[in-house]
Amino acid sequence: MTVIVEQPEFGEVGTQEQKNHEENNELVLEGGFVVPESNTFGHIFRDYNAESERKDSVEEFYKQNHIHQTVDFVKRMREEYGKLNKVEMSIWECCELLNKFVDESDPDLDEPQIEHLLQTAEAIRKDHPNEDWLHLTGLIHDLGKVLSFPSFGELPQWAIVGDTFPVGCAFDESIVHHKYFKENPDHHNPAYNTKYGIYSEGCGLDKVLMSWGHDDYMYMVTKENKSTLPSTALFIIRFHSFYPLHRSGAYKHLMNDEDVENLKWLQIFNKYDLYSKSNVRIDVEKVKPYYLSLIEKDSNMDLRRKTDHRNEKPITAPPSLLEKMENGVGSLLIYLLNLWVDESVVVFVSKLVYELT
Repeated sequence: MTVIVEQPEFGEVGTQEQKNHEENNELVLEGGFVVPESNTFGHIFRDYNAESERKDSVEEFYKQNHIHQTVDFVKRMREEYGKLNKVEMSIWECCELLNKFVDESDPDLDEPQIEHLLQTAEAIRKDHPNEDWLHLTGLIHDLGKVLSFPSFGELPQWAIVGDTFPVGCAFDESIVHHKYFKENPDHHNPAYNTKYGIYSEGCGLDKVLMSWGHDDYMYMVTKENKSTLPSTALFIIRFHSFYPLHRSGAYKHLMNDEDVENLKWLQIFNKYDLYSKSNVRIDVEKVKPYYLSLIEKDSNMDLRRKTDHRNEKPITAPPSLLEKMENGVGSLLIYLLNLWVDESVVVFVSKLVYELT
């Protein structure tokens, strides 16, 4: 699914995020998606001070996040998870796995994440029916939250979700619950606590270390597996939680020209990512065939293992069998099986080859 992305023609991005519906005064986005008046808890969106059952837990989440997200931590996580050796799983299997996950950082939603993925994708699909690359981006943008499960390392939520921000330079005051950065060691490090820190004017966001979480992980998975999604989609995946940039305009001094163009699509995407969170449920079985067809178009869209078989312990048939196997074809078959299947299959085929030879 190789895609050429044209720049959106929606006027000045950010100036028409919402408009009044002519008949019933409901808020609608550019193509007609109706924006809910409130989030799941009856409050305005992204109100971190509103009294709700999740207010205290959300604040505690950000406290831990802001204390522990350092340059050293991010580098360790990127090194560890860049190996892509945790597990191999299809995109839809990941979606279903997230049925068990609720984002502790989100003040707007307490539904399982598969609901949010489909709400986002379906809202985009309604307004932009011809942009199937954007529909798929909506479906997969949060799949990195599988990092919370044991097979992916079972990271704490402060290392998975929440608004993201650059590390290696000063923490902008627009970041939610900024006060807790005073306990972050990088906040007191002169190499990291200036406007530019370890970066330079216009260096490009691809050169910037972001706080570690599901965004960066899914970006690496998509990039390393050579997805045919356009680079704009990868930009959206990596920076969709970068609210200090696309909501507050912070850190623009680090952007290059390509970032400026990609930001236009990110700001469009963000409307659906944020405002589609509601109690309106999606009929999963009804929409599933459509999204499976999009996944099928991009044959590389899996959470694949990047394995170097040369470093694995070889699996062989029992020595007694190998001693009797003098047939070259049989030996080659066993060698190939060593690379791809488990020991029980190797033993079974070894016996079969022995009987035939």
